[in-house]
Amino acid sequence: MNMEPGNLLKIDTLSEDWRDKDSVMLHACFQLLKDFVEKEDIQHRKNNWNSDEKHIAAKAEIDELYKWWITYSDSGSVLDDKKYELENAMLIRLINIRWALWT
Repeated sequence: MNMEPGNLLKIDTLSEDWRDKDSVMLHACFQLLKDFVEKEDIQHRKNNWNSDEKHIAAKAEIDELYKWWITYSDSGSVLDDKKYELENAMLIRLINIRWALWT
């Protein structure tokens, strides 16, 4: 699949309305994960997810983060502290497995 151009990211969950950069960062990072799962066909790529414990754990984390994101609800308004902390925790988890997001 042609993923060109590689320097553009269409963020499906955001409109053209103004968003603060902390919100854009969340949506951009999880759009990259969503694109990886949905467009790069995670099930049929060259990576052997069962090759070792590190890959097995990364695949499970990818699956869990993806499921969280596709059910995520964003009102676009100011978040309460608890929701903001959850988003930060999910972003950190995503960053920790970024090594596995290659094709």
